[in-house]
Amino acid sequence: MIRLFRVYYPLRALVLLAVEALLVWFSFVVGTTLQNQENWWLLLNVEGGYLKILGVTAFVLLFSHWLDLYDTSVLGARWDQVFRILLVLGFVALGLSVIGYLFPQFLPGNGSLLTGIIILTFTLFLWRIVYGWIVQHPYFRQRVYVLGTGDRAQRLIQGLRQRTGLGIDVVGWTGDISEDGLMIESDDSSLISSGRDADSPIYESSGNQLVTSVPAGVHRLTRESVASHLMSVVREKGVHRVIVAMPDRRGTLPVEELLALRLSQVKIEEATSWLEKITGRIEVDQLYPSWLIFADGFRFSVFNRMLRRAANLTVALIGLIFALPVLPLVALAVKLSSPGPVFYRQKRVGRGGEIFYCHKFRTMRQDAEADTGATWATDNDPRITRIGKFLRSSRLDEIPQLWCVLKGDMHFVGPRPERPEFVEWLSKEIPYYGVRHTVRPGITGWAQVQYKYGNTLEDAREKLQHDLFYIKNASLGLDFWIAFQTVKIVLLGRGAK
Repeated sequence: MIRLFRVYYPLRALVLLAVEALLVWFSFVVGTTLQNQENWWLLLNVEGGYLKILGVTAFVLLFSHWLDLYDTSVLGARWDQVFRILLVLGFVALGLSVIGYLFPQFLPGNGSLLTGIIILTFTLFLWRIVYGWIVQHPYFRQRVYVLGTGDRAQRLIQGLRQRTGLGIDVVGWTGDISEDGLMIESDDSSLISSGRDADSPIYESSGNQLVTSVPAGVHRLTRESVASHLMSVVREKGVHRVIVAMPDRRGTLPVEELLALRLSQVKIEEATSWLEKITGRIEVDQLYPSWLIFADGFRFSVFNRMLRRAANLTVALIGLIFALPVLPLVALAVKLSSPGPVFYRQKRVGRGGEIFYCHKFRTMRQDAEADTGATWATDNDPRITRIGKFLRSSRLDEIPQLWCVLKGDMHFVGPRPERPEFVEWLSKEIPYYGVRHTVRPGITGWAQVQYKYGNTLEDAREKLQHDLFYIKNASLGLDFWIAFQTVKIVLLGRGAK
């Protein structure tokens, strides 16, 4: 995996993106050349044709990104890919036709667009077929052994197997050992024990989860049995990586064997870091304070704070200027939709646990919490007005929060600020919840672009894990990437409530 904007991406996804960028550019260059054989050199070299085609390439890749064509989790769905590619080509043809009609000077040559799209259609489908064959070839896949048992190891295995775009095959794990040394047969993502006696641990599947139950009187796995199984799988399967996911390592971690493997060029890595890479979050279960102390990240220099503050002020000012024509219309719609004030302010917890007022356009009726007190919004919440539903789905209700950014209470990107009543409750229920208050909250954030809207304790836990990832990897580049992803989410209407 490659780290870009402090976020990990599969190398094969970046290769897919880079090759398709070249194919799009090449297709339109060839289309321009074929349709303008007498003056193609002039169009491309003198009139800025190469630069214009570069803009068209960015246009195509943007549509492909919005339709998740570079999301490695859906790359295996062949017919879904075909539909998405055709949809992209249709949108691109329509969009470029409109641009060509209104601003023909922005596009290269006459008739080159249609020819370029036809060439792109064939090259794109051919490349996707070749790419699908390449990524499934054993030579381009890595074999991994997961050293550990329990929920954490199982979550890691499931995560690696579900993300087929990573190019990783889990060829063994410590849960493959029964107490008498017999192997457990593997059936897809489910592990079912075979050949066990009455004293052997039982591994069985429950939906997508692996459930381990150990009968009374069974001894724990020994260091010798773990080491023996590890080395045998490494020899037989040619393992490239060993990921350590043992909750209790005292007396069972085969240190000498791991060192020998490390010196023989087998990569030895820790499960917490791998779970962070593949999920974009830091799991709070079994997370030790020492990991937070010694892990890379969680550093905020004075220069970095000043740079991000300046960027946020600039974005807030530009956002308010562009929003000015819309504000009166939204205010009028809110006023006419239900009785009550246009704006709504609410106490939220900011950096360092300080309380500030967050401003939004009102989307609920005036007495929304008169009987219930502080509660999260739910599906089809009757308190939300008709215009409020539209404002929430379009995120127009968030515009007044730009004022909070100007005041310094918030950033444009950061963990979403929560109400004091919820913070007090969640801090007792979820470990490390207070860590999210070490940075300024934001209008949008990593949790908002990676996870759905949440209104339960478990949702709050999931969002915290994404917030911890953001705090650990916070940078100006990551902020811009989140803002870019937010545009996609707003246009597609995802995650709002």
